[in-house]
Amino acid sequence: MALPKDAALVKDILRTMDYGPSPEANDSVRAWLAAHAGGFGHFIGGETVLSAGTKLFAVENPATGGKLADVAEGSQADVDAAVAAARAALDGWSALPGHARARYLYAIARQIQKRERFLAVLETMDNGKPIRESRDIDVPLVARHFYHHAGWAELVETELPGTRPVGVCGQIVPWNFPLLMLAWKVAPALAAGCTVVLKPAELTPLSALAFAEICRDVGLPPGVVNIVCGDGGTGALLAGHPGIDKIAFTGSTDVGRAIREATAGSGKALSLELGGKSPFIVFEDSDLDGAVEGVVDSVWFNQGEVCCAGARILVQEGVADRLAARLKARMARLRVGDPLDKSTDIGAVVAPVQRERIAGLVATARTEGGTVWQAAADTLPAQGCFYPPTLITDVEPAMTVAEVEIFGPVATLTSFRTPDEAVQLANHTRYGLAASIWTQNIDLALDVAAKVKAGVVWINAANLLDAAAPFGGYKESGFGREGGIEGLSEYRAQEYRAQVTSEAPAAPSPTAAKAAPVPALPPIDRTAKLFVGGRQVRPDGGAIYPVLDPAGRTLGEAGLGNRKDIRNAVEAAAKAGAWSGASAHNRAQVLYYIAENLSARADEFARRIAAMTGGSPEAAADEVEASIRRIFRFAAFADKLDGRVHAARARHATLAVREPFGTMGVVCPEAFPLLGFVSMVIPAIAAGNRVVAVPSETAPLAATDFYQVLETSDVPAGVVNIVTGDRDPLALTLAEHDDVDALWYCGPAVAEMEKASAGNLKATWCHAPRAEAPLAAFARDRAVLERATQVKTIWIPYGI
Repeated sequence: MALPKDAALVKDILRTMDYGPSPEANDSVRAWLAAHAGGFGHFIGGETVLSAGTKLFAVENPATGGKLADVAEGSQADVDAAVAAARAALDGWSALPGHARARYLYAIARQIQKRERFLAVLETMDNGKPIRESRDIDVPLVARHFYHHAGWAELVETELPGTRPVGVCGQIVPWNFPLLMLAWKVAPALAAGCTVVLKPAELTPLSALAFAEICRDVGLPPGVVNIVCGDGGTGALLAGHPGIDKIAFTGSTDVGRAIREATAGSGKALSLELGGKSPFIVFEDSDLDGAVEGVVDSVWFNQGEVCCAGARILVQEGVADRLAARLKARMARLRVGDPLDKSTDIGAVVAPVQRERIAGLVATARTEGGTVWQAAADTLPAQGCFYPPTLITDVEPAMTVAEVEIFGPVATLTSFRTPDEAVQLANHTRYGLAASIWTQNIDLALDVAAKVKAGVVWINAANLLDAAAPFGGYKESGFGREGGIEGLSEYRAQEYRAQVTSEAPAAPSPTAAKAAPVPALPPIDRTAKLFVGGRQVRPDGGAIYPVLDPAGRTLGEAGLGNRKDIRNAVEAAAKAGAWSGASAHNRAQVLYYIAENLSARADEFARRIAAMTGGSPEAAADEVEASIRRIFRFAAFADKLDGRVHAARARHATLAVREPFGTMGVVCPEAFPLLGFVSMVIPAIAAGNRVVAVPSETAPLAATDFYQVLETSDVPAGVVNIVTGDRDPLALTLAEHDDVDALWYCGPAVAEMEKASAGNLKATWCHAPRAEAPLAAFARDRAVLERATQVKTIWIPYGI
């Protein structure tokens, strides 16, 4: 039988390799949407809540612009009801044996697997991402998170002893990975014994509402998971709600900063996974074809709407032109179109406002001197929010597109000459979420991985994610981790001792002060100075203030530090970066030496403490002895704060390495002038940080005597800097300083300090002066050292 004249021949198809249409059916999703034509309500207390007169907002398909559904917008009453339901369910859920919680998580994972196709199609219609990504990446990872955390539910009591569930969690997720981000947050919270109020993004709430049905179908106790939809206003209501114990937020840095300010002083635990401007570093010895595919996986995956996208390509000068040419050739073969077509590489941008933002930044790049190359710009679908894959070359570090997160299918290319220059360019950003390093030299790869300031580093790979591997950022990319035991820990709170033992003696009472005579001290013939950069220095303003005993007698004088003194101390700490690179063994030896020298002067310190506090000689001696023991404890732990090798699904050695923050501000409590100082400063430097410490304002002489111990104990200049004076104004300067990477604070102005720290989103650990709680917190050796570090996850090819 003769073939029709217009029939395609196999030989022609093989020559052109053109794709035919291969649409994914969406009948089941359309039927589900039709069943909710009256609008989707919230999921509160195990029930769908859609009251008469509730304000609804439309959810649209970004690939067509057509309306998918109407969804209820959360009000104050809705948020109140959801928080109340979560609070009511908390005691019962947290009291369940770990095995029982694991069974629920396992059931959720199984239901997700059973509904994989439905969820993938729904996610693609709601978000615009290609069905291949929803089907093959997002939904399988969602199931993986619930399976993985079902295991942690079984083990949490033994693996995280001395902890309890943090409580009711408010969780706010973005629109780029709606269901996956839900799993990242809900799974560890439930495993840890917490209950949840989740707010999905207003642009993409539908998969969260489908997840609510799964929770109901598996019989999850009412109130354990609650979902309230709405815009940023609803999120603000949730973040500011007094009934929430922890906020977990993924989204923009600006909104994360606003949440940090709104929650300051509330006592809420907070984890933030924010924006990024991740470097993609290509060395001249790398596999260029592999690097090109890495760029595809990093930048044009999910339309570039990925916080960890390696959109800032840094390439060694000798191969820059070759890489650019290969990228352009690869871009020309990327298919932009219907997200439900299984042959599509790049789907629709989530909304018109995002597309216009991307186009505006690309236009700015042109005006600033960048060269813009776009593929398939003239073949985009006529309707929908599509944007072509774009490469911008001739990009200088100061250009807008090199500094601002674009969040679209756009990459920039900048060349470098040496590895040191590559590291400088990589770290030339306020963000620190991820980095990708491409080289065949493992020594070079690991050296650069250690120097790049990013929470996740991939070597010869990009965008590898797994439930077992911690994920999170440095600097203004946020703090806290999601995934692995590190992410689980975010949902557990330390349980502290009910009272202070002899290791932390009780604060002296006025009666005790009168009953216990103060031993006579030799006359004070000097004014205690500040300690900055390894030297005793006078305060910038030349001012001093008297240090009085409880009876009002002058014991001595101390320097009255100011903002300039804090700035000088921060500069000195920054110059002491070699301490962070020293081996843990060497740091431990220095700490032991400090303890040895303090022990030799124990009687002198005890007399000083008794004079300043009015306590008994015995109590003062106990405080000194407790301080010595605590230094020994942190010295013992200094070389035992191990990282982990996580068993991720990918064939990589996935290392979770604990790194120091850098420069830390430490503001000590008023009580226990020596023990409080030691308990905060020593663990910080044991972990490799450099410290600017503000000691007790009323009893600073223990700290100023202590710097004499530091001078004789081989502590490098700038590792510990001490500024005395008006404590909270000095603390506020530390909180506001952009070169301070973390802040520990014990005092009454917790809200003010947490809010001021939002400028560069530094990590904070703040305690109000409630009896013994701060010192009890700092007695948890490993937990304190973990607070003094941040986790960098490094994915190393292993046996591939």
